[in-house]
This record gives sequence, C-alpha cells and structure tokens, in this order.
Amino acid sequence: MPGTTTMRPRFATRALLLHLATVTLVVVLCTGVYLLLAVQQLRAEAESTALGIARTLAEDPQVRAEVARISASDQAPDAEALRDGDLQRISAGVTARTGALFVVITDDHGIRLAHPTPSRIGEEVSTPYQEVLAGEEVVDWQTGTLGDSARAKVPVRDDAGTPVGEVSVGFERAGVFDDLPPLLTVVAATAVGALALAVLAFLLLRRRWERLTLGVQPEELVALVQNQAAVLNGVDDGVLAVDTHGVVRVSNDAADRLLDLDSPIGRRLDDLGLPRAVLDAVTGARIGSSAVVDDRMLYLDSRPVVREGQPLGHVLILRDRTDLVALTERLETVRTMTAALRVQRHEFANRMHVVAGLIDADRTSDARSFLGELVERGSVAFPVAGLSLLTDPFLHSFLGAKGVEAGERGVTLRIAEETQLIGTVIAAEDVAAVLGNLVDNAVTAAVAGERTPRWVEVAVLGDDDALVVTVSDSGAGLGDADPLTPRTAGDDASDRIHGHGLGIPLSREIARRSGGDLWVIDPGGPDHGAVFAARLGGAVDPASAQPKDQP
Repeated sequence: MPGTTTMRPRFATRALLLHLATVTLVVVLCTGVYLLLAVQQLRAEAESTALGIARTLAEDPQVRAEVARISASDQAPDAEALRDGDLQRISAGVTARTGALFVVITDDHGIRLAHPTPSRIGEEVSTPYQEVLAGEEVVDWQTGTLGDSARAKVPVRDDAGTPVGEVSVGFERAGVFDDLPPLLTVVAATAVGALALAVLAFLLLRRRWERLTLGVQPEELVALVQNQAAVLNGVDDGVLAVDTHGVVRVSNDAADRLLDLDSPIGRRLDDLGLPRAVLDAVTGARIGSSAVVDDRMLYLDSRPVVREGQPLGHVLILRDRTDLVALTERLETVRTMTAALRVQRHEFANRMHVVAGLIDADRTSDARSFLGELVERGSVAFPVAGLSLLTDPFLHSFLGAKGVEAGERGVTLRIAEETQLIGTVIAAEDVAAVLGNLVDNAVTAAVAGERTPRWVEVAVLGDDDALVVTVSDSGAGLGDADPLTPRTAGDDASDRIHGHGLGIPLSREIARRSGGDLWVIDPGGPDHGAVFAARLGGAVDPASAQPKDQP
C-alpha cells in the first residue's frame, strides 16, 4: 500500500535467528566431527582386533609346524587332505569364536591352506601376499573373494624365523559398523536437546538483557558508547572511575598510559599494583595531590559520584605535569648559568677597571702582572677546589656557579683529582639537568648531615662520546632508603634529601633517554655519604679536543 514502510524485525528477533543459526551450525559441525571420529575409532578397533587374532594364530606352534612342513615340500599342497586337516579345523574354530568374516592360512606361494569356503583351498589368494612373505605385517581395508573387509596379514615363521606363509584375518564392513545406527540416534537426540536448550537460554537472556538496559535498544547503546569513547579518549587527561566495591568501571587510554595499566576495567583496584598515593586519591582519602608514578609527575584530582543521594563511587582525573616540572628544572639550570655569567661579567669589569687604573698610573709592570694572574686563574675565582681540572667552559662555569651556591649554605664543592674529560660538552641542557640535580641533592644531604666539614665532591670522566659523573657528599648516607624509588610529592622534606621526590626520577629518565643510566655506587659509610653516578650517552664531542692539524 502507498505510504507504508517496511518494518525491520526487532533486535531480539534478529538476535534469536542469528543465535539459532549459530547454534545449529555448531551442533551440525560437532555432530559431523563426532561421527567421523566414531567411524575412525570403529575402523581402528576392527583392524586392531584382526591384527591381534592373526598374530595369535601365527604364533600357534601347531600352525607354524604344519605351514613350515607344507612350504618345505616340493609337491603342491593336497587340497583334499587340507579340507579335513588341522589347519582348516583350527581356522574354522577361530572364525566361529571371534565372529570374523574369514581366517585364511597360506603357504609361501600364497596357496590357501585353510579358508571359510573349502572349495577355494589349494588356490592362490586374490590379494597381494609378497609383502607379508617378506616379513612385514599388513593391516588394511581390502576387497577379496569374500567382499570388502578390514583385514590383517601376519607372516608365519618356521623355527629359524623365516617367513613360510601367512595368516589373514578379516572382519566384514557391515559387521564393523553395527553399532553406528544406535550411536546416530543418541547423537541426533543430543543435538535436538542442545537446540531446545539454546532457545530457552536465549529467551531468558533476552528478558534479562532488556531489564538491565531499561529497554534501550542496541543501536542507542552503540551511540552512547561512541559518545563516551569520543569524550574520554579525546582529552589528554586520564580518567579512572571506580565503583563503591573498588572495581574499575571506566579507564580511558590516557589513564592506562599514565598508570601503566593493561585492561583494568572489571578488575579490583587493589589488584592493579598502583602506588599508595593513587589509591588514596581514588578512594577520596587524598584530594588534589601529586604523585610520582614510573618517573612521571602526576596531579591527582578525585571527585565522588552521587546520584539521587546514592554514592556510586569516585572518578579520578590524572594530569601529566612531567614536562612542566622538567621545564622548570631546565629553567632553574638556566637561572644558575645566568647568575654565574652575571658574576663573571661583574668581576671581569671590576678587574678591567683595576687594569685601567694601573695603566693610567703608569704602573705597566703591575698591570701586566695582574693580567697574567687573571689569565692563569680565570676571570672569576670560584670557591671550587680543583676546578682547573675541567677544561670544558660549560662545566667550568656551571660547577663554579654551583660552588658559589653551595658555599652560601656552608658546603664546600670540590672536583675530584681523577677528573679527566677529553672534548667538550654538546648536550648542555641534559648534563645541567642531571648533574645539577645530583649536586643539589648532595649539598642538601651535606647540610642535613652531622659531619664537619661539609663537602660535596664531583668527578667528571669522558668515555668516548659519553659523559660519566660521580657525586659524593659528607652527609649521613641513604641508610635503608631506596633513593631510586619515587615518593609522593609533598612528603616530609627529610625524606627527599637524596632524590625521593621527582628530581632523581627525572634525571634517570633523561640519562636513559640518551642510552645511559643513573645509579647508586655506595649508600654511604663512616667517612662519606652516598655516592651517585650517572652516564649520559652522546653528551661529549671528543673530536673537538684534537689539534686542528690532525686528519
């Protein structure tokens, strides 16, 4: 009729048809496979039974002696005598007891010495026998004078072990599969029962489904899921939702990446191996906190979810502030270098004024002497012992500025005698971030320690294009603490002396990014505090130290 539209079947109806088609296909496939296995098993059992009977009969002393005697004779077997002989009697008895189709005994020329049809005694068998007379056992399905059968052929051997004949035992095909019709009946009944159970299960499932979805159709659910995925995965912040039982219900890609989670939805929060700071934030015990998770600085913001006065759980928002903190570290390095350059400029200007005054006073020899001293020790006399061992201008100025800062806190910074660097630093930002953090932590440890005098020692070594630094101090050491295990930001400052906060994880990440690492050489002893080491790959250009006239 005009104006009418074709109504699509309800989703439940379509799902029912698909469900039935799938179950039917599975049942048909399983039935077919089961029948195939059953047929193969029946065939194998028939072949095994025939082989067992043939072996037993071939080992019978009377059969062996009689077959060996006939095979050794130069005359053809006497068929009349064989029809009433011992071999025919034995084979007939075995056939009657086992229900075999036939039991045939032959000599070494394939001549029948015993056969279910006596008239065929004395004739050559219709199936190949050469392989058996060569000493091999043959089990197969063959067609002979008595029809298709599962047969086993076993050689009969004389006292010397030489094959002198064969025993052939066969079972009729129809007899082998006598148990198949009842089996088919059971399989068919099982298949029908499975289909009926599948229909009942689907009806119950549809009822449960519609009750859980409040009657919302799957097409509408798809739209809801798409909208949720677009919102959750379209932002850089991590979102982790937990119900009142501590089970994760929502976790977007950003949350999985920041917390290193693998398929957390549906799992209990306690089973995810999250840091204590994150667990406290999710449960609402800590609101608006920060934590270090796998070398990343995260800001955690937890909000409870309540609907119609009923608490539904908590939603945790995670924001990655690692890059911001790392940038802050680099800016602090730049500030240190700027302060060092400002001190150098001011000191250099003062010395130039002194030189100018000496020249104006016609004290040329004093001015020359003053300039020689200035060239020898540099424009600024940094309070760092052994600083002249550093030929790299960046490290010279950077550690010199760190020495000034350490001196203001009552700590002496010195350069170890084994320091040797060939080349110049080319990764200034990474070196400053890692070395500066280690030095700052060491100065803090020296100030907090009880040993006097307070000192920090830095050793700088070059390894091809890698820079290796070690930093030790006079502090109290690490004790039982693990400095490479990050803790929640905002903890007691005394727990952050040797990098329990963010500095060490960030420095280690920078070092590993260049192919190096950061580790603890010595946790501390009676003479010194902790000793840290860091290796930064590609941080040095060793070629810059070669003479320019070298190839």
